[in-house]
Amino acid sequence: MSIKFPTHFWTMAATRLVVALLLLLVAACQGLDASKDVPVLVKTLQNLHLGPPKQTVLKRVNVQEKWITQKLDNFDAANTETYEMRYLLNDEFQAEGSPIFIYLGGEWEIEPSMISAGHWYDLAEEHKGVLVYTEHRYYGESVPTTTMSTENLKYLHVKQALADVAEFIKSFKAEHPQLANSKVLLAGGSYSATMVVWFKRLYPDLVDGGWASSAPLLAKVAFTEYKEVVGQAFLQLGSQKCYDRIQNGIAELESMFDNKRGAEARSMLRLCNSFDDKNDLDMWSLFGSISNIFSGTAQYQRAGDIEYYCNYLLSFNDDATAIANFAYWGWGMPSCIDARYSSTVEYYLWAVNNFDAGRPWYYQTCNEYGWYQTSGSRNQPFGTKFPTALYTTLCADVFSSQFSNEQINSNAAQTNEDFGGKSPDVENVYMTHGALDPWNPMGHGVAEGATLIAEASHCADFGSISANDSAEMRASKERLAELVREWLA
Repeated sequence: MSIKFPTHFWTMAATRLVVALLLLLVAACQGLDASKDVPVLVKTLQNLHLGPPKQTVLKRVNVQEKWITQKLDNFDAANTETYEMRYLLNDEFQAEGSPIFIYLGGEWEIEPSMISAGHWYDLAEEHKGVLVYTEHRYYGESVPTTTMSTENLKYLHVKQALADVAEFIKSFKAEHPQLANSKVLLAGGSYSATMVVWFKRLYPDLVDGGWASSAPLLAKVAFTEYKEVVGQAFLQLGSQKCYDRIQNGIAELESMFDNKRGAEARSMLRLCNSFDDKNDLDMWSLFGSISNIFSGTAQYQRAGDIEYYCNYLLSFNDDATAIANFAYWGWGMPSCIDARYSSTVEYYLWAVNNFDAGRPWYYQTCNEYGWYQTSGSRNQPFGTKFPTALYTTLCADVFSSQFSNEQINSNAAQTNEDFGGKSPDVENVYMTHGALDPWNPMGHGVAEGATLIAEASHCADFGSISANDSAEMRASKERLAELVREWLA
């Protein structure tokens, strides 16, 4: 069976498809040698943690790469080990007493565009601010240990990362006497937006205000709401027919495996011969990976994207064929699809000595947050075959048997106790969410004072104010500008 790309689909969406595919492949291949294949569960999970969208830089900007020595363990005075944390600096607007605009890095590698263009850059220009982009320990080039063994990853925790930021602020001011009394503002997107909120909670005297775009605040192991919002994005921006095609196609594939048509389903999905449809973990990995393709599409969608993908799905004669072809495209069109659970475990164990950001982030989910985007809700179209047990079992198999289901839930509960869950009790933090961002159920809503931007998704508001902005998007950016003026007054 050959893959089909309809003519009208290519004429309308070719550019977006190519860009999305390149993003997927970059995420899959970053930091890897050419000899290591990436299982589709790993690949699709990586695609959900690419960091904020890169900004379009329209002029030459001199962004400097800098390093600061940080303690390996900020909470153990007896441990004198250190590591080098990277940060990027743009001082083109700097003057005496300039405010410091810090963009916090999360589970990704930092890059210059976030402090070279966009709304945060524009605000720094208005206030003659210094722009800084900090890199989170264990990501990018700020890796404190020689391997990512479970023992070494004990130094990876949001509290350690927040302490790094606190030390950075104090050291940066000390190294630049002209900034000794400068006000400090933070911004972040997704996980690093969460860090903005939590930094204000733990270190309120070090920062004067913050912008948290798409910040999940509530740690929750079974994050069933995520797939519900993904489904709503395809329903609201696509159509009922598109939603039904997804739901029916996945249900049909599930039924084929359940009713002795597994060979036919394996052929349609182009699965490698080693896939075992009698193994629950293999089946869960497969259907979790299918759902993640839709998740990535919804999480990073821009105006028109969902409609284009729905046109593609609806161009096929039957539901299961549509899903199989869409999944094959989303997985990068290899010779066969490796959806085995054992391959995922093997990959993450390989990453102990071969750096890949997927391993440290997965560790953080086991140790701090959960946030497993499961099939536990009936109000989503992606089927029933990727339960919480897939993700918690992976924690134990990759890191340690200490990560039992009970322990993972206890870890998430501890995070909520430490940071207040949806009641972080902070002031001067502006929180924004896309109304169709699958992460928004874990953050503040309108009732808690956050701004919800209609039809927008994840970290969609970092661009400069533009004629292309919706009324809600423009109003939110203008509100942030007003708050920054108040915080810096």
